[in-house]
Amino acid sequence: MQEKFSKSIQFFPGIAQTAKRLVDAARILELPIIVTEQYPKGLGHTVAELGLEDIKKYEKTRFSMCIPELNSAINSSDNIVLVGIEAHACVLQTTLDLLEKGKHVHVVVDAVSSRSLTDRKYAFKQMDRAGAVLTTSECVLLGLLQDAAHPKFKEVQKLILEPAADTGLVARI
Repeated sequence: MQEKFSKSIQFFPGIAQTAKRLVDAARILELPIIVTEQYPKGLGHTVAELGLEDIKKYEKTRFSMCIPELNSAINSSDNIVLVGIEAHACVLQTTLDLLEKGKHVHVVVDAVSSRSLTDRKYAFKQMDRAGAVLTTSECVLLGLLQDAAHPKFKEVQKLILEPAADTGLVARI
């Protein structure tokens, strides 16, 4: 989610807020966070709202985030949660590449958008047909915890109870 897109992506503030909740949960649960930037010289860097200043960013020109520099990180996980932009470009190409590698891909629909809602809608249809799990941020958070007895439940529950941006994006799939 880069600076140049912040004004043109549908519901950008809401998807950024939702992505930040997932970033915060990943930190609490000590899960790896991978950030790629599509041609940052022209498109700017990752927006500050995500709170990722301390995370290494991998530059790329390929639409998919499956670049050689990330092979070991990608290969070390069976389940991958994706957020970002644009649904029909980077998110779709990454999803298809990860599925081809045998990964279980969870695309967080309330943290993914495009400039065009039509492109977004049909990208989700393609991801679904290809075998990705289309899900919501709250479903992901609860799925990561699996049990209220989880030692980090209370910390993550605070994120779940924070009011999420109701962008209406989930209804637009």
